[in-house]
Amino acid sequence: MAKLMKWATNALRRGASPPKCFPTSGFEIVPPSEVLDEERFEQFKQGQYYPANIGDVISLKYQIIGKLGFGTTSTVWLARDLEGHQYVTLKIYTREERNWEEFQIYKQLDQGSSRHPGHAHNRKALDLFTISRSGGDHACLVQNPMWESFRDLLYRNPNHRFTEDLLKAGLMQIFLALDYLHTECKLVHTDIQSDNILQAIEDKSILESFAQAELKNLSPRKIVNGSPVYASRRFDLPRVFGRAVLSDFGSAVRGDERRNHDAQPNIYRSPEVMLKTDWSYPVDIWNVGVMIWDLFEGRHLFYGNDPDGKGHSTRAHLAEVMGVLGPPPLDMLQRGKRSHEFFTDDGKWKEDIDIPTGDSLELSEKFLEGRNKEMFLAFMRGMLQWRPEDRKTAKDLLQDPWLNDQIE
Repeated sequence: MAKLMKWATNALRRGASPPKCFPTSGFEIVPPSEVLDEERFEQFKQGQYYPANIGDVISLKYQIIGKLGFGTTSTVWLARDLEGHQYVTLKIYTREERNWEEFQIYKQLDQGSSRHPGHAHNRKALDLFTISRSGGDHACLVQNPMWESFRDLLYRNPNHRFTEDLLKAGLMQIFLALDYLHTECKLVHTDIQSDNILQAIEDKSILESFAQAELKNLSPRKIVNGSPVYASRRFDLPRVFGRAVLSDFGSAVRGDERRNHDAQPNIYRSPEVMLKTDWSYPVDIWNVGVMIWDLFEGRHLFYGNDPDGKGHSTRAHLAEVMGVLGPPPLDMLQRGKRSHEFFTDDGKWKEDIDIPTGDSLELSEKFLEGRNKEMFLAFMRGMLQWRPEDRKTAKDLLQDPWLNDQIE
């Protein structure tokens, strides 16, 4: 405590906010038999996570306020920038995670024009630094706090699907983000899914509410092999919802370089990735197209479950795509390094999996009718094309009639 007070005195002289004093007792201690958050991962058992404590001041300026979440390579915390007098998030990576390429991507995200309307719809980095520690350093990414994701919104809706007006509003902002990403930054995201689309926090009161809740109702925690593990805490429901923001650029790559490596989550994988042809920006457009089925139809468009019970397989996934779009063009197959595994030289399917019938886009869409449905399906076909060059760009899709048609 004396050390913290001394730091606070010096900080005040520099014009920084004083750190908050968090209670050191009165919290629930989670029993050893209950597995908590990142404790379930092998990386934790290996001692790879940074032992952050609520109340700690990191890099002489960021005070940890509470835990927001965790993953296999990091923990995420709400913190107070004592010098900038604002709340931020700290993503503290495990010792083994040295994703400097991701940090370069965040630097590249700032190189586009701030006047582009999609600039504000991509999540930027405020700071990147390293926390030195014996046994291995930890990279730390500082960003503006965000509220929940599109996936969280799905779960909050009793029907587990977006309304048409919510879908249109969200897609407009996603395409703005992608147009900025593709044209200004020359980057391909490759991992667009509902939990990577967040909402900006316009209602700043929920940040202070989070901090006060932590002061008055301390998060449960435990100590495992000398390392603290905290329970995550959620933000309150905001009074006003902010803009959609594309986030998590850990898998992003430059779009102006030739590449054909595996990418994208299995069920969102585009034909060119599955067939191993050269790919670039259009994989993101395919990605959005199949994600729309999750958001609006309440189910995946493709599952790729192999009938042999092996989980997802490329052959099962390709069969489903053919059931919806018909057979792939021969010139597309001739470009693919894996095409010969699934097709003959003249483009005939040679796997022992039946191509599904009755799964066209028209039959799969369940909630629209008449002209509105026709316009929606035309919009979808602009994204779901075998050939990547046949897909519309994000800029094209922003002008789509269905997307701009007002709901009566």
